[in-house]
Amino acid sequence: MKILHKNTQLKFTTKGKGNPLILLHGFLETKEIWRDYQQLLSKDRQVVTIDLLGHGESGSTGEVHSMEDMCDAVITVLDYLEIKQASFAGHSMGGYVIMEILKKHPKKITKISLVNSSPTEDTSEKKENRNRVASLVRKNKKAFVSMAISNLLTAENNKKYKPEIELLKSEAHKMASKNIIAATLGMRDREDSTEALKQFNGNKFIILGMQDPVLDTKKITQIAKSTHTNLIAFPDGHLSYIENKDQLLHFLQSKS
Repeated sequence: MKILHKNTQLKFTTKGKGNPLILLHGFLETKEIWRDYQQLLSKDRQVVTIDLLGHGESGSTGEVHSMEDMCDAVITVLDYLEIKQASFAGHSMGGYVIMEILKKHPKKITKISLVNSSPTEDTSEKKENRNRVASLVRKNKKAFVSMAISNLLTAENNKKYKPEIELLKSEAHKMASKNIIAATLGMRDREDSTEALKQFNGNKFIILGMQDPVLDTKKITQIAKSTHTNLIAFPDGHLSYIENKDQLLHFLQSKS
């Protein structure tokens, strides 16, 4: 389905009825990463997937897509679907968006699952890396996309899941450079949400890949403990929805 949001279109899908679950994708991804999950999980509940701003078939609203902008787009979809409360699961950047929804619309969220994600803001070093990414995308988007996605997994899993990774890259190559940059700058500028996660009284989980090259596993473990968040550890990298599909699906069926 497509609806208008701030003079651009938002693309989303909804399947099933009752007990809504909102699945949010990460940077350079689209709602299609959740296709199989939605098909299976919607047998028991309503499952909504959304192309976030500048990703997939959703349009752009500016030169920077802040996490607040992404949040507003998600709320537009929920309002259209008349969903007052839902469980949320988000991969990587999708988790950042969930944190923004939690701060702006806390009553909308009943459960939180941060998949290969964190409530923290970028470190100074990470912010500089985001700036370098923006420069690189302007010069050579294709090279950046291939490198960025390959770097999310171990060399072994890049080979093991080659068809899935090539499909991810193919979809990401379709993104306009300006939209990749807009999301990069939005992630760079996000504010810390650790306290908001700590104060959230509903069920909350962080799904961590123990070989995640993007996240500091030790730091994430400490954050989970300090915010009283349940930590679920999978053995692989940053793409748990591919690398640990059966385990993640089981988790979403039983915990979300």
